[in-house]
Amino acid sequence: MLACAAVLLAACSNTPPPPVVSSSASPVSSSTTKTPSQVVVGVDDVLGGYNPHNLADASQVTSALSQLLLPSVFRPKDDGSFELDKSLMKSAEVVSQQPFTVAYTIRPDASWSDSAPIAAEDFAYLREAMRDQPGVIGPAGYRLISDIQSREGGKRVEVTFAKPYPGWQTLFGNLLPAHLLKDAPNGWQGALATTFPAVAGPYSIKGLDTARGEVVLERNERYWEKPSALDRIVLRAADEDGTLAALRSGNDQFAMTRTGGTGLKRLGELGSAVQLHTVARPTVAQILLRPVSSTLSDPKVREGVTALIDRGKLITESAKGGPSEKLRADAQVRVPSAPGFQPTIPAPGPPSAADPARGEELLKSAGYTKEAGTWRKNGKNLSLVVASPAKQEPYATIAKELTAQLVAAGIEVNAIAPQPRELFSTLLAMPVLNGIQQTTPEGAGNVGIDIAVIGQVTGGADVASVLASTFGCRPDQLTDKTKAVVPGNPLGFCDPALQPSIDAALTGTTPVADTLSALEPELWRRNVAIPLFQLADTLAIGSGISGVTAGPPMVGPFGSAVNWTRGPK
Repeated sequence: MLACAAVLLAACSNTPPPPVVSSSASPVSSSTTKTPSQVVVGVDDVLGGYNPHNLADASQVTSALSQLLLPSVFRPKDDGSFELDKSLMKSAEVVSQQPFTVAYTIRPDASWSDSAPIAAEDFAYLREAMRDQPGVIGPAGYRLISDIQSREGGKRVEVTFAKPYPGWQTLFGNLLPAHLLKDAPNGWQGALATTFPAVAGPYSIKGLDTARGEVVLERNERYWEKPSALDRIVLRAADEDGTLAALRSGNDQFAMTRTGGTGLKRLGELGSAVQLHTVARPTVAQILLRPVSSTLSDPKVREGVTALIDRGKLITESAKGGPSEKLRADAQVRVPSAPGFQPTIPAPGPPSAADPARGEELLKSAGYTKEAGTWRKNGKNLSLVVASPAKQEPYATIAKELTAQLVAAGIEVNAIAPQPRELFSTLLAMPVLNGIQQTTPEGAGNVGIDIAVIGQVTGGADVASVLASTFGCRPDQLTDKTKAVVPGNPLGFCDPALQPSIDAALTGTTPVADTLSALEPELWRRNVAIPLFQLADTLAIGSGISGVTAGPPMVGPFGSAVNWTRGPK
């Protein structure tokens, strides 16, 4: 402005213009060129797939991004209970018992980053996807919803349930922008496959580069609530050596990484400058012996295969002495890090420990004979398809060791590693008729999976919902048994005899502890799921950052990111 005035003055006067002030001396200019406050977080990877509702996408980075970018009705507290997120909601309360109805009132100023309001359609979109789509996390509560009504321009949502649902506060976390996703070409299967089309949290996506292994987040200037203290958060993938070097040099302010015993020791050698915490994930590494497999539909074969599996060695080989090795999942439903966890696994004997003699006895009773070291029946080898999600650990390591054990025992194995979304949305969702999966030409190579090595997301406050989502039937599986239907869980398990007990726990008719006391022994006897261990990350907090904590159980540190600042710990 001063330079412009000087030019005008010189045009109409012989008076020399005033000296131009250097921009480097201007306090206004220097404030606009200050270095943005930034925190760099070391992570294991930033592979594509960021839908927090898909089993295929479950990862540390997906959890972090959902907390930073997506709105939730309730969020977990440090004691594991849920509290209303008032940055999004004005209220959420049960307004009727008959029928069971919950009314949600959304803040008028809550909106997506493209200015579309967060409204009832976002609730309806998530409910429909969780009810209908395969491979989702925790669908049981959504399947109880019978109706959703939009009121007050979409800012009041009335949700009616077919039955009472004590776990209703666990629903409608990580809402997605329905106006952008409901008519997208790839639909739900493409949702958040590579990025976030709109956000509604304290941060927004500046850049997401899977090739470089980096996600850059910047303060969301459209966020209606308290702005984040930091300008930018960078999630940067590195191997163990890279993470250690970045923490040592201060290039990373903290890291969240899956470590083995060696990695833990090396982190400990960084000394008091780095604080270490174990952050358990709500995920259990499991082996699913799918009863919908034509081969494993025989209970004797499932029991025989189970007896041949050395569970302890699988845990040792894949946990590698890290924090997960201390979180042995010795129950079917509750996770080891949860308060009050009690082992229910039968011992001694399978699946707690291998019993090869028992395994051979069972396979013989199922009609198999061992010829030249290979089990055969009716002229065919006992052959199993073992699947694990591609590029995901620890599942690849578990599958490799499991394959070696089964082959050594005389079982032919076809090990496959499809892309995670293909595995969960197609291969583990093949329609089931008369209890057997129906392979079809559209079924990704017409491959029926006998054993799946996957992570089951089983953590959370509502244990009954975990039980129903993991072992429960879809409603249409029980009504019309003449047509093939998509199974209600990746295991393909649906037992009409057990379903009433599962429903009673889900709706609060029976205390969940009583239900588990009766059902867990039966689930172990069925030999359909062999849980191994709960996944856990190591949180290493270095120098140059304040406000980072381990966070609520099975959630992690990113929920408090709005309060992080650069500076001493």
